[in-house]
Amino acid sequence: MSKKDKEKKKDKDKNSMESTGGGMEASSGNGEQAEKKEIKKLKNKVYEKELGKLHVELVKLQEWIKKKNLKIVVIFEGRDAAGKGGCIKRITECLNPRVCRVIALPAPTERERTQWYFQRYAQHLPAGGEMVIFDRSWYNRAGVEVVMGFCTEPEHREFLRSCPEFERMLVRSGVQVIKYWFSVSDEEQERRFKERNGHPTKRWKLSPMDLESLTRWIEYSKAKDEMFAHTDIKQAPWYVVNGEDKKRARLNVISHLLSLIKYEDLAPEPIEIPPREKRRHGYVRPPITDQTFIPEVY
Repeated sequence: MSKKDKEKKKDKDKNSMESTGGGMEASSGNGEQAEKKEIKKLKNKVYEKELGKLHVELVKLQEWIKKKNLKIVVIFEGRDAAGKGGCIKRITECLNPRVCRVIALPAPTERERTQWYFQRYAQHLPAGGEMVIFDRSWYNRAGVEVVMGFCTEPEHREFLRSCPEFERMLVRSGVQVIKYWFSVSDEEQERRFKERNGHPTKRWKLSPMDLESLTRWIEYSKAKDEMFAHTDIKQAPWYVVNGEDKKRARLNVISHLLSLIKYEDLAPEPIEIPPREKRRHGYVRPPITDQTFIPEVY
């Protein structure tokens, strides 16, 4: 091959890389590109071991939040079936629900539609010593509402203008705002939808809005890109989560969340359990037959 031919081939390869995003899949839409190379899935044994370690740290964080009266807001947004719910479950399963609350609001009522847009979310913001996790949040207006036509264009534009100021106000008042966007490819999303549809205990998760997201992938991508352009602010930046592997995503999110809040180990030490009280004379337990027990089916 001549030197001229080699240069032509080099230019062709370069153009090919640029058109495909440098080896990244273009099928995922704007800002939703996923790497072509397959990552080996995490083994259950490794996953459970690492999750156990992170749970210990989450308990330490919980006690620190209580001690220091911290106010933490964690927002989970992203593609449908990207793994938000599973990640939230792994965070909260070892924590006190009085300290760590999950807020997943239904569609607004007729009365709420007439309120200031942020009003129904503001009432769930944390007090001192609390961490509130929003499973979907005020960012509905920048996603499903604008794509599906549930809000007007002026309402959408006003949200993009006022949301950064709303979050800056929260930060100034002492609330730490942490925002996660779960990204997943269209192929993986479709696979998860089919898996849910075939599982009786998961089918309830599929909604008409979820199915619409398959046919409006690009519209959602454009809405997400515009949302990031306006709301990815220094005081409350967006953190993108690669959700292709659910287990890796869960570990990565918990690890990252722990890294954002400086905490010390205030977890309670093991306590001495007092001896069980000996049965006192004079007490006679009522007959068991006087009580109604549930059937022992198992």
